[in-house]
Amino acid sequence: MAKPAKKTEKSAKSGEQIVAQNRAASYNYHILEKLEAGLVLHGTEVKALREGKANIRDAYVEFKPTSAWLVNAHIAQYLPGGPWNHEPLGSRKLLLHRREIDKLSGRTESKGLTVIPLKIYFGKWNNPCTTIGGDNAPCRLRS
Repeated sequence: MAKPAKKTEKSAKSGEQIVAQNRAASYNYHILEKLEAGLVLHGTEVKALREGKANIRDAYVEFKPTSAWLVNAHIAQYLPGGPWNHEPLGSRKLLLHRREIDKLSGRTESKGLTVIPLKIYFGKWNNPCTTIGGDNAPCRLRS
């Protein structure tokens, strides 16, 4: 019988199921603050994430006038998805309040900073979330 995967104390207490993590971010960037944002996904993307098939190593956040987008995050196709499968490297919308988008985009434009994802996880309500941070990325933790 296989042993269940061990959870860290923090993730076990908060009920998080970590799907993808960008461990190199702490070495390549100076992270001052973190922000938690929801992530808009289609059905096959959720199923692929549940299987743990995601990579956010080269991903970053791009700001458009009305929204924030997670770009270059690779979520592998769900094999039984057939013709309803998603594009693996497609852009995915981040769910943030308007004032948070304005604040983040203003700081990244004025200081030339990059906002990068640190991890994607299913929270205690089974909502897929992404934690983003970067060089001075202004963030606020929400639950």
